[in-house]
Order: sequence, then C-alpha cells, then structure tokens
Amino acid sequence: MDVARLAGVSQATVSAALAGGRDVVAAETMERIDAAIAELGYRPNRFAQALRTQRSMTIACVVPDLANPFYPSLFLGAQAVAEAADFDVVAVNSGGQRAREMAVVQAACEGRYDGVVGVFFSLGARDFTGMVEAGVPLVRIEASRKRGGPLAIDDLYVDNYAAARSLVEGLIAQGHRRIAMVAGRGGPETVRVMGYRRALEAAGVEAQIWEDSDFSDEGGRRAARRFVAAGARATAVFAANDLMAIGVMQELAAAGLNVPRDISVVGFDDIHAAGLVTPGLTTVSLHQDKMGRRAAEMLLERITGKASGPARIEECAYHLRERGSTGPARQDVND
Repeated sequence: MDVARLAGVSQATVSAALAGGRDVVAAETMERIDAAIAELGYRPNRFAQALRTQRSMTIACVVPDLANPFYPSLFLGAQAVAEAADFDVVAVNSGGQRAREMAVVQAACEGRYDGVVGVFFSLGARDFTGMVEAGVPLVRIEASRKRGGPLAIDDLYVDNYAAARSLVEGLIAQGHRRIAMVAGRGGPETVRVMGYRRALEAAGVEAQIWEDSDFSDEGGRRAARRFVAAGARATAVFAANDLMAIGVMQELAAAGLNVPRDISVVGFDDIHAAGLVTPGLTTVSLHQDKMGRRAAEMLLERITGKASGPARIEECAYHLRERGSTGPARQDVND
C-alpha cells in the first residue's frame, strides 16, 4: 500500500488507523499516516471499509424543513465533524411527518446508517427503541430539556422557553405593553409561546397570538395580514422564527407601517437573512452550526465506544442579538 510505504509503517497499522483505531495508534505514527494520505490524495474504499468494520460509514441527519435556512447550518456543522472522522452524512428532509421519520428509524435498523442525529417533530423516545437496542446511536436536537430514560438516547437542547421569555422581557423593558405574537403550528411553537405568555403574565400584560399553519415567510405575511385587517393594536410583534418575522416586516411595510418607528419586530433563530434585511432583525441566536457540530461529536462518541451507558442531556447556550428592528414603544399607541 502506497500510504504504508510513504509513512514507513505496516499495512496493518494503516488499516487500523483508517478503521477508527486512532486511539491505539501512536500520535507520531498517526501524524505520518495523515501526512502520507494528504500527499497522495488517498481516499479510503468505503465499500471495503464497510465489509471490514461492519459499518456503513454513513450517518443520517434528519431535519423537518431543508428550505428553512436554520437547518442547512446545523447540517453543515454535523457534516464537518463527521467527515473529519471519515463518515458520510445524508440529509433527510422529513417535513416533520411521522412516516418519513419512521422510515429513517427502519433504515437504521436495517444497517443503512451507523447513527442518526436530528430534529424529530413526530416521534417520541419509544419509537426509537428497536434502533437503539440494535446498537444504532441517536442524538436528538430539542427545543427544551427532556427527562431522559432507560434508552441510551442523547439529547442536545437550547432552552427555547427561557430564550423566548428573555426576548419578550426585553421588549417590555423598552416600554412595550401591547405585544402580539405570530406563530406557526407544531415543532418548537409550544415552548416559545409559553415563554411569551409567562413574560407577559409577569408584567400584567395581555397576550394576543396570531397563528398560521407554516413557520415560513408566507406564514408570517398571512398572519400579519389578518393582524392588520383586524385593527389589532400593538407596538411590537414577536414572531416564532426569523422567516415569519421577515414575512411580518414585509406585510407591515405594505400596510404603510414603519419598523421600528411604528412597530417593533423580533424573531427567533438568527438565520443569515436576519442580518441582511432592512432594518436588521432583532432575534435569538441558537448557534445552530455549533449545535450540529456538538451533536455529531456526541454521536461519534457512541459509535466509537468512547461513550456508553445511559442517556446524556446537554444544554447549549443562546444569546439575544439586537439589531435595528426594535425600539422604544410609541406611547400614543399604548394609551
């Protein structure tokens, strides 16, 4: 083998390193193998690897909507970590549908995937029993903390309730007392709405929620259109994600309202477009690329045997990103 010859080691040592045995190969030896691989432009034969290791060398990354800019960043983060460990990553767009999510579980049980990471809207822990018991690890990315259980299912989460509450409390601190919420149905809606409600209750402010079927810019436009047509009085709108917030801003502009002079708008997720719209959108950053990377790291720890035992639950940080879409409340509207 050319790699073994150039690195000055045996073929068996190279095979062990490529099969995931880096921990049993001396660091100096591993450096020589890596240098030889880079110089030769060598790529392992995945079919041969699969036969030797009894692994598919493939990980599934499940997301509910690839068209939502939040998820490609998460996927790319996971892909960067997985590919560095010689695993391929397959993106699965589930649409949040139970049948599609279950199809991934079945494929994993049949050996098509060595591990699964992702966001599941329709499946609970029990649905993964067969997959996990078959030795296929799972890392779920969640909107709130899970209780854990007997299955070795790892959860990575951002406290969406706390983030939403902090965002709304920031609006209240700016003098806003009439704060509407625009939300899509399903997914993280429940905990984000709860955070919104609790912040208003603590301030003695009444909630007003306008729902749509989609967490999209069009969903935001439809909800805002109803909001405007109903003559709803508000000095701020909290949209359940950035796409909806952008749709809200577009509809408000079409109605002749200025953001933030007439009405403030905030979103959730901090997608790339949030910093490109005018004015820039105040939102919550979940650091989805870092979440994807950490989720893949946790998954690989299970696959390689570095982690074992009961479920692990790990919280990720969020932070509020203030931009130009928010400002002090107009007092004449609050009267």
